[in-house]
Amino acid sequence: MSDPANVMVALFAFGSVAYSISMIAKAVGGRRKEGTRLGGDSMPSLAEARLARIEQAVEAIALEVERISEGQRFTTKLLSEQARPAPKPLQRQVSGNTPI
Repeated sequence: MSDPANVMVALFAFGSVAYSISMIAKAVGGRRKEGTRLGGDSMPSLAEARLARIEQAVEAIALEVERISEGQRFTTKLLSEQARPAPKPLQRQVSGNTPI
């Protein structure tokens, strides 16, 4: 990972996932406090359904982050290849006795 672009992609992906997980944890923690105050019988089923939706959302976010990072790696590879000078074409030497 000596390429700065790869390091930036990795940091972005890690930061995005960490931020998403922290926001989800705050939301779940807030809902738990509300659930203890309300105390209904239907709360466990609602909480399970909500957690299932959150789990699906986190998985979808993870797939999108992976897709974005793959695109970034591909773009970085293309740009690094363009920055390299193109090899010089081989020139054939014409012999002196060839008619033109």
